[in-house]
Amino acid sequence: MPLSLDQSNSPSLIGLEGEINIRCAAELKELLLQALAREGALHVDLSAATEVDITALQLLWAAQREALQSGREFLLTGTISEIIAAAMDRSGLHLPVGAA
Repeated sequence: MPLSLDQSNSPSLIGLEGEINIRCAAELKELLLQALAREGALHVDLSAATEVDITALQLLWAAQREALQSGREFLLTGTISEIIAAAMDRSGLHLPVGAA
């Protein structure tokens, strides 16, 4: 499974693996909503992701805005590949990146 959610600790951690695109958008949205329904920070680990499309970036951007509006931290974590960094640059949807 390319997506996982760990809420056993704070922050909530969503792990992305492989290609994250329109095919898994509904699942990503559901995991983001579950994590946002909880108190505390939300981190998204991109270290195992190889690619993200505009749909995934838009969902992450919307989740970041929601987290910020409720006064919570939202960070991308892990090593972000050059392909993903380039996709963020092309989209103009820049998201906060934390320590790897």
